[in-house]
Amino acid sequence: MSGMAGMENLLPGNVGKRLASLVTEVRYPRGHVLFSRDKPERNIYIIGQGIARAYTEGDGKDVTIWFGLEGDVIISARGYVYGEKGYETMELLEGAVLYRIEWQGLFELYHHDIEVCNWARQLLEREFVKTEQRLISHLSETASERYLRLTREKPGIVRRVQLQYIASYLGITSEHLSRIRGKKK
Repeated sequence: MSGMAGMENLLPGNVGKRLASLVTEVRYPRGHVLFSRDKPERNIYIIGQGIARAYTEGDGKDVTIWFGLEGDVIISARGYVYGEKGYETMELLEGAVLYRIEWQGLFELYHHDIEVCNWARQLLEREFVKTEQRLISHLSETASERYLRLTREKPGIVRRVQLQYIASYLGITSEHLSRIRGKKK
């Protein structure tokens, strides 16, 4: 089933029309693992509705490394670029409507459509900058500053995501997060 109707606001006009045949609307329940680090994932997903988290394993526990909300792009960079297993597992924290863009057709389109090629390049550049910002934030800001940044960049996330995942993302314990939240009230 083609899902371009919900994609209208997420893709520029001409690019959206050119990608229409490659986009499929998919729906998954809360808890669905969209992809895991034990297999390659080359498709791109855009969140139409719902929330997702990416996590990896560190010291025997899940470490949340990313949250995605409506309009955000879900991509395994290593899978997309190299066709290799990614570093992360992607889990849906709410029932979700996603728009899947098939990589094989997209790669074929790159060869003869400069507008689509530029759109994809810009999309990946934006994701690279976001990743760089998250890394620098984690290295240079306090947990309180990271918490404020997260709530500013992704309003409402605290109401929609379990606090243990937010604490993991911030690199702190749930108790430390509770103290930070208590001070901010």
